[in-house]
Amino acid sequence: MQQGIRPLGAPDLDAFLALAALDPVVNVFADHRARTTHLEPRWLGGEMWGRFVDGRLVAACHVGANLVPVGATEEDARLFAERALERGRTVSTIVGPHDAVRAFWDGVADVWEEPREARWEQPHLELAGPPLVEPDPEVRRTTPADLDELYPACVAMYTEEVGVSPEEGGGASLYRARVQQLMSRGWSFARFDERGRLVFKAEVACASPYAAQIQGVWVPPHRRGEGLATHGMAAVAEIVRREIAPVASLYVNDWNRSARHSYATAGFVETARFSTIMF
Repeated sequence: MQQGIRPLGAPDLDAFLALAALDPVVNVFADHRARTTHLEPRWLGGEMWGRFVDGRLVAACHVGANLVPVGATEEDARLFAERALERGRTVSTIVGPHDAVRAFWDGVADVWEEPREARWEQPHLELAGPPLVEPDPEVRRTTPADLDELYPACVAMYTEEVGVSPEEGGGASLYRARVQQLMSRGWSFARFDERGRLVFKAEVACASPYAAQIQGVWVPPHRRGEGLATHGMAAVAEIVRREIAPVASLYVNDWNRSARHSYATAGFVETARFSTIMF
């Protein structure tokens, strides 16, 4: 009988998608990666590990720039940690459901270096129906003509959220390409004022037939407190649910009370807890 942990490949795609579908909104990142790469390592930029019991896939772990447990119990996560120790740290971020991330980290913490930051309590939120507030009618998909205004806002959001600029170490061209890629997919949204200045933005990071995960929500500091994020997120969620996937989701830092208030007012509800460890 097939046992243990091994890298998954294209022949495992159906089994992996069935596993991800057991919690499809929480697993939207890995589901998206599997569908877009067909689990081919050259497209994954890493590997997707699977744990098998009696020949059945019971858990998985995306191992690229991000390490993301999928359907993993604490036992599964500990076993993935043992495999990770054999190859050393190659990931820049560990992110996913709190219990699995905690169990994984407990298994590697004594060997891997101290993380730059650990965010243990991140509410995972979903909106599966109409928003509770009026969507902002001025929020729209961005176009290439918006790039000069949009790109600096994306850099500011990333730097504020992560603590380092995405342009550090010569990363500007790659980050700019990512912003343009999301725009070309129709996954970039913003509102501009009467002078053409950006006052709200958000992107869809990944999507599956079940859900779309929103990221990069940002309002310029001098425009905060006006309800732009609340009504802007209502608008983004409406577009997402109508045109991309039936559920809009995201996760947010526990300490970000203003963002949590905006999301809750718009109608997002907590369905899980995530954790993120950054190196």
